[in-house]
Amino acid sequence: MNWIDTHSHIYLPDFDTDRKESMQRCLDSGVVKILLPNIDLTSIDAMHQLKLNFADQVDMMMGIHPCSVDSNYVDLLDRIEKFLHKDQYYGIGEIGLDLYWDKSTQRYQEDAFRTQLSWSIALDLPVSIHSREATEESLQIVEAFGGRIKGVFHCFSGSVEQARRVADMGMYLGIGGVMTYKKSELPAIVENLGASCIVLETDAPYLSPVPHRGRRNESSYIPVIGERLAEVLSLGIEQIAYVTTENARKIYYPNAKLLSM
Repeated sequence: MNWIDTHSHIYLPDFDTDRKESMQRCLDSGVVKILLPNIDLTSIDAMHQLKLNFADQVDMMMGIHPCSVDSNYVDLLDRIEKFLHKDQYYGIGEIGLDLYWDKSTQRYQEDAFRTQLSWSIALDLPVSIHSREATEESLQIVEAFGGRIKGVFHCFSGSVEQARRVADMGMYLGIGGVMTYKKSELPAIVENLGASCIVLETDAPYLSPVPHRGRRNESSYIPVIGERLAEVLSLGIEQIAYVTTENARKIYYPNAKLLSM
């Protein structure tokens, strides 16, 4: 079985002491591709270095995380956009809205979000959307683009109705370690929608799945999330690997051959 981790920050310092070993554990667990969403200007060099060191295993996205958006966002966006024309990126991300930490920047975040969504259309690239405490606001912004946006609502935390709106746009839900938590509402959402609009992700080093909760997350844990998804949907683990990997391929590698065989 082959898997794809559609959202991982393994270029962060959390992995500096054992990055090579962590990447080998990914291969050993069947995780053949890892998508790296950018955070801000300070994370770009580390992300590029990881791509140089593990070119076959990882691919990059470029964008600005909403928590990094402030009153200087116009200049920041200009600097970020220039990178999109210097290297190969497979998506625009991590972008979106975060109203959990700081609502005072909401207007800046929304403007930056719309700008980066426009980049995705111009460059024909998918997006990785962060929407913490802002699912409805994020959905309304994406819906206003009239079905022209493709990609993933990363770490989806909305309702069943909101999940259906994502699927109705032809977009996908990013499902990670939260799926394994005892009080998670994700199993009920997944049961309602099925696997056809789901991709798997870790958000490493954050949000480790049970039984690793409380410790650093890593991309090799993707099969743990897949096992929980298979349990909820009463499907075989092989089928979950096939469907979620094929979904990820459709989003990020539309011209590539099927990876999950």
